[in-house]
Amino acid sequence: MLNEFRTFIARGNVLDMAVGIIIGAAFTAIVSSLVEDIINPLIGLFTGGIDLSGLGVTIGGGEHTAVFAYGNFIMAVVNFLIVAWVVFLLVKAVNAAQDMVTGKDEPEPEADPEPTEKDILVEIRDALKAKA
Repeated sequence: MLNEFRTFIARGNVLDMAVGIIIGAAFTAIVSSLVEDIINPLIGLFTGGIDLSGLGVTIGGGEHTAVFAYGNFIMAVVNFLIVAWVVFLLVKAVNAAQDMVTGKDEPEPEADPEPTEKDILVEIRDALKAKA
């Protein structure tokens, strides 16, 4: 079992995944700083200085108070959208670089359209005529 585990870990795709996770963790810190230090102040500028991360609704009172912090949710959505956009741009750049290396600048020609039922029947008829 230990040998199987060693073989599994030694595969290239597992190592690539580990590197991706480590880089992703570091990238999260950068995006968090971007959102907290740049995006939030810009949003606050357009909304009259409102800090979205502090928005919430308090329900109940006393010991049983609950706070729905929807401002934090909004900032998490903004954070996600920024990460998704940057990942999209990175994938697009990598694909463009691969296309330049492989010489695939032109789009692939479209495949022949699917034959219709009539086309198939005509082929069968012609094949039967040829045998007769």
